[in-house]
Amino acid sequence: MSQVPVHKQSGEIFSTEELPIRYDLYVPARSNREQLPVVLFLHGFKGFKDWGPFPDACEDLARIGFAVVALNFSRNGVGENPLEFGRLDLFEKETLSQDLEDVGSVIQALKRREIASERVRLDSERISVIGHSRGGHTAVAAAAEYSEIQCLVTWSAVADYNARWGEKMIRDWEKDGVTEIKNARTGQVMKMDLVIYEDAQKNADRLMALNRVKELYLPALFLAGREDESVPWRDSEKLYKACPSEIKEFRLIPSAGHTFGGAHPFEAEEYPEPFQELMEQTEKWLQDNVP
Repeated sequence: MSQVPVHKQSGEIFSTEELPIRYDLYVPARSNREQLPVVLFLHGFKGFKDWGPFPDACEDLARIGFAVVALNFSRNGVGENPLEFGRLDLFEKETLSQDLEDVGSVIQALKRREIASERVRLDSERISVIGHSRGGHTAVAAAAEYSEIQCLVTWSAVADYNARWGEKMIRDWEKDGVTEIKNARTGQVMKMDLVIYEDAQKNADRLMALNRVKELYLPALFLAGREDESVPWRDSEKLYKACPSEIKEFRLIPSAGHTFGGAHPFEAEEYPEPFQELMEQTEKWLQDNVP
């Protein structure tokens, strides 16, 4: 990893529900540009901005000339401790609609300079978005929803969340109004309220990536791991095929699983090979397609 210095500052803004959206802003410590294009980084389901190699990835994107805003969705379940799911009461009602609204809140905060660098001006009209897994699903919807977003990269994106609800989950919701999942990493039992399912069903035209990708005419890169054990790589292929943009690519990374070799915690000096390729593809796409 390059040793070009990066400045990081953290803060929070508030969601449409008056819940904190905590973020980290990464910018190069030195830049010749008067304004830096912005990259929003969206984590996935049971994820958070400080997971595994994500902070290192954001630093590397800043090193090549971007201002990177990595955010925790307001209902992702992570509270004041950035490394723990201390607010499962919030996670219980984390809807796709609210995730999408959170992206809009961040964009508006950038435009109002509530999210701003102490060192360089951020270009709030030149925004790209990167999303992993469920975050990739939301990134597609956000790119269609918010005109400020001009470039898209997805990592192992879900194509249609309504196709992922299991039969047991739906039975639980219909019978008890809540279902439960287990976080394999932490051992926590995490509840999911019926409102999550109802929101996704009722607002599918607005929320489902496979619907919204049909509206995208911006540069779009869909990356997936050939050995993904959680989200089939064909989800990324479906998004690619449905996207009408003339500037689009779908790329498979060999021997890569859902997190491209990344794990939490991440303490290595170098990325695993699949994650390194993921970063190289992402960086080149942004450099080639963001003026």
